[in-house]
Amino acid sequence: MGILQLFLVLCIFYASSVVGFGVDPALRISVFDELRLGDGFDGLTQVQGFHSETRAFHFQGSSREVRASAEVSAQMVKKLKGKNEFTVLATVKQDRLNSGVILSVHQSDHRFLELESSGQRSEVRLHYRTKNQQDHTEVFPYSLADDQWHKVSVAVSASHVILHVDCNRIYERVVEVPSMDIPEDTSFWLGQRNAAHGFFKGVMQDVEVLVMPQGYISQCPDLNRTCPTCNDFHGLVQKIMELQDILAKTSSKLSRAEEKMNGLDGCYCERTCSVKGVIYREDEGWTDGCKNCTCTNGTVHCEAISCPPPQCPAGTAPAYIKGACCKECQPVCLFVGRELVEGDQRAVRDSSGRCLLFECRDKSMHRVVPTEPCPELNCPESEQIALSNRCCKVCRGHDFCSDGHGCMEHSDCVNLEAGDCCVCKDGFRPLRDDNAYCDDIDECAEGKHYCRENTMCVNTPGSFMCICHTGYIRIDDYSCTEHDECLSGLHNCDENALCFNMVGGHSCSCKPGYTGNVTVCKAMCDGLCQNGGTCVSPNKCVCQQGFTGSRCETDIDECADGFVECDSKSTCVNLPGWYHCECRDGYHDNGLFSANGESCVDINECKTGRNTCANDTVCFNLEGGYDCRCPHGHNCTGDCIHDNKVKHSGQIWVLDNDRCSVCSCQAGQVMCRRMVCDCDNPNADLFCCPECDPRLSSQCLHQNGLLTYGSGDTWVENCQQCQCLQGQVDCWPLPCPPVDCEFTVVPEGECCPRCVTDPCQADTIRNDITKTCTDEHNISRFSGSSWIKHGTECTLCQCKNGHICCSVDPMCL
Repeated sequence: MGILQLFLVLCIFYASSVVGFGVDPALRISVFDELRLGDGFDGLTQVQGFHSETRAFHFQGSSREVRASAEVSAQMVKKLKGKNEFTVLATVKQDRLNSGVILSVHQSDHRFLELESSGQRSEVRLHYRTKNQQDHTEVFPYSLADDQWHKVSVAVSASHVILHVDCNRIYERVVEVPSMDIPEDTSFWLGQRNAAHGFFKGVMQDVEVLVMPQGYISQCPDLNRTCPTCNDFHGLVQKIMELQDILAKTSSKLSRAEEKMNGLDGCYCERTCSVKGVIYREDEGWTDGCKNCTCTNGTVHCEAISCPPPQCPAGTAPAYIKGACCKECQPVCLFVGRELVEGDQRAVRDSSGRCLLFECRDKSMHRVVPTEPCPELNCPESEQIALSNRCCKVCRGHDFCSDGHGCMEHSDCVNLEAGDCCVCKDGFRPLRDDNAYCDDIDECAEGKHYCRENTMCVNTPGSFMCICHTGYIRIDDYSCTEHDECLSGLHNCDENALCFNMVGGHSCSCKPGYTGNVTVCKAMCDGLCQNGGTCVSPNKCVCQQGFTGSRCETDIDECADGFVECDSKSTCVNLPGWYHCECRDGYHDNGLFSANGESCVDINECKTGRNTCANDTVCFNLEGGYDCRCPHGHNCTGDCIHDNKVKHSGQIWVLDNDRCSVCSCQAGQVMCRRMVCDCDNPNADLFCCPECDPRLSSQCLHQNGLLTYGSGDTWVENCQQCQCLQGQVDCWPLPCPPVDCEFTVVPEGECCPRCVTDPCQADTIRNDITKTCTDEHNISRFSGSSWIKHGTECTLCQCKNGHICCSVDPMCL
């Protein structure tokens, strides 16, 4: 066998070894196991996961603290410390619109590794510290919060980040190198950022951190299509020798085990079944609710009980009794012309209005004397209800289920006007006509599932799952595919673009470049400096550009204060800390960006097809709009065309994809606007008007713990735009005005980059590799390269687009 053939064999062996032998425990941080989930964490409930091989937990509520102890945190940090290749893995089912943290490793305000999913803005965010000790947030536009199961992995390798969702490569980027110089007293949180913010709501399973390259292969083995390096080749040769030794030892152990097995042929081994803490022997039977069960070869087999119609003699009637599945003949009592069975009670009132309670016992009605007086009701008499089986009245809306009910497993108790009833849960069918006992519906066996091609249906209690066949990847919850357009080359991406395989297709994107660093201003005034202000002395704040006030609490409205004069074709839009001139409706930017809006030009709606004129009218372009004119001699309807549908003139409708927007058709033109929020209206839609939500549970606590925000409020904190929506805080990087220059710097105390002319003052440049520098020894240096100046030990020089900038190396200080 040649070297090339041996290398290919080892390549195949290497690919299978990742799947077959798993990951070295020294490189794996199994977060559920390390935190010992299930040992008394409030707000966590073990539930059915995406699969049944590992535990899954439902994260709910906001009064929980799921964090590692100091000892456990130190052990996990030790595995991460100093590493430049790692992968965060998780299988999640996040509630719709929830914004929460999956995993967070942080100390104070510094997040060394945090994975966050924002349902409000449909983003996945990776927070970390860079090599120059700056906090950085990488944002991936993708929605995980859709109440569906997703496999998520974020792989970091030096300056390379890859996001996989459901084994599909969604984003691949070059970013600033993360720093894993993590202090020992760092906190390790799961499902939240701290005790007050970032609460993840939903189900999580298989949350792990793998300190290794390409860790996503552990989650998606089919993505392993790479052969080993030369270093891996020598390691694999050594591994084969070790495996040969293990094989010899294992063969010897198997031989001894076979000898012992042969000696057990004459022994009788009985397999038992354990059900709800009770041990049943082989062929032993028992009744479980409305099912007859048998233990067969260690497996429980159950069949529904078939109840024959009872033949009751005179003076008896069929009725359910506690603990029995079928109706049994019970003695009856005649009372006020009706038949009652044993134990039934009826309340009647005598001529004086006094309530008397009777109970059917031994075929006759007996008076029941109450031992306690009726409780005092806290509702008006008009809301009080008299019941037929008790003398004491109850308030309308009384919780009868809490008084005790007979609804068994898989059956829910439902309150009615004057009593309660049982209703089978979704995915279950009744075994009795009163729905007290219910049995699971096997959707797979009965063909009531939605599993499509390349999947196998697996029944679960109350539902089902569609499992991909081996070698296939998931498209959605019900179908799988093996087709990867990027790997097969059947895509339309440019050769200089990255191809990202996605659910149901692919997308193309050029590698993005990022400029500017976020500078965090630490508040030293007990949190009094807001909006990124810097405390320079006790109770004295220096505000960022665009904010004012003693505490930097007021945003300067450049538009209202007359600081800005926008072109007539644009309108001034105030933003936190800055502004911009936005083209008015009917105009768009011509591509030559102008800060005052002079680059806005008219849109010809008639040529571009962006008009809503019906076929019986003619579109005429106007400056900043258009008109639908009726030809001479015609009788036009004035209808509109919207989303390829005809809307009649004067018709008003709500958008299908946005229930908060209302549109109307007026003389061929569609006019849409957001619904006006009237918080005085008790029927205001809180989904569209979160600022009208008065409930305390919808308020949010500021990061400093001193301020409370109402639902819909926004604020700026540590160069982040934050918003409170129905009790949840979501923060994202503060938007900055565009800068069109070669050299930029983020001044201390500010969040957004500014242009500078001196390249040595810049902390971000647009590197142009065609511009080189010549050092003191006539050696050409590419732009962006760094070196220690010859003849010195602490002078660090850098080439910035043809300019040499030297300074004292911080490592020498």
